[in-house]
Amino acid sequence: MPKKAKSKAKSKAKLNIKNSKKGRRAAPPKRRKVAVSIPALEAAATKAADFAAKHEAAAAESKGAAEQRRSDADAARQEVTKLEAAAKKAKRDAAKSAAAVKEANNRAAKLDALAKKARREATGREAAAERARLAAAEKARREAAQQAKREAAEKARLEAIERAKRKAAEKAERDAARKAEREAARQAKREAAEKAKIEAAERAQREAAEKAEREAARKVEREAAKEAKREAARIAKKEASVQAKREAAEKVEAEREAAEQVIRDVGEPAKSEVAAKPESGISDGPSFTDGIRRK
Repeated sequence: MPKKAKSKAKSKAKLNIKNSKKGRRAAPPKRRKVAVSIPALEAAATKAADFAAKHEAAAAESKGAAEQRRSDADAARQEVTKLEAAAKKAKRDAAKSAAAVKEANNRAAKLDALAKKARREATGREAAAERARLAAAEKARREAAQQAKREAAEKARLEAIERAKRKAAEKAERDAARKAEREAARQAKREAAEKAKIEAAERAQREAAEKAEREAARKVEREAAKEAKREAARIAKKEASVQAKREAAEKVEAEREAAEQVIRDVGEPAKSEVAAKPESGISDGPSFTDGIRRK
């Protein structure tokens, strides 16, 4: 409901309440005997009913406005309660945050102290490690110098032994080379004689094989020539037979074409003549063309 309507309803309700109170407090008028007709009574009753309906509407409106104010007040009280609860919670959270900050500061201070102590200890350990490293480096240097001396002496001894071995090996190698050369020369002579003997035998075998191959080739050529002659005769015979058959077929075809030409020239014969010709042909026996067709 808008504010203007609410204020109007409130003022109207107040005025109605005030008028009703005034009416209750006023002394009842003295009754006078007046002659009133029924229509006048009905009009007065209607007017009273209208007035009562207006009062009831105003009362209902004021009641609705009062309920609305109560609901608004309840809502405001609930909102205030919520805000108070939120404020209390914020205070508690702030107290917790302050405690947490204080605890974090204490923890950070402890960690700083531990870090300082660790740095001091690390510095001491680094100094000790540096001293130990220098001592170990000096010891390693002395041991390396001694090891180098020992290795040089061992190397010189091994080189002397190696030179002696090399000289002995070179002498043995030279002796073995001279002996191998002599053996190689003798072996070469033996191999040359054996090779000459083998080559002579291979040459004889090769010549015999070539002679036999030539003989076989000549024999094969003779057989091939005979076979070629026989094949040529068979082919010529077959071609002659085919040529004869072709000529006979051509001759028959020429005769048939000539007969057809004669029939075309003369005209179509009578049915009786056409029927008599096959009978006369059948009684005479098979003709040459019938045999060609069967083939």
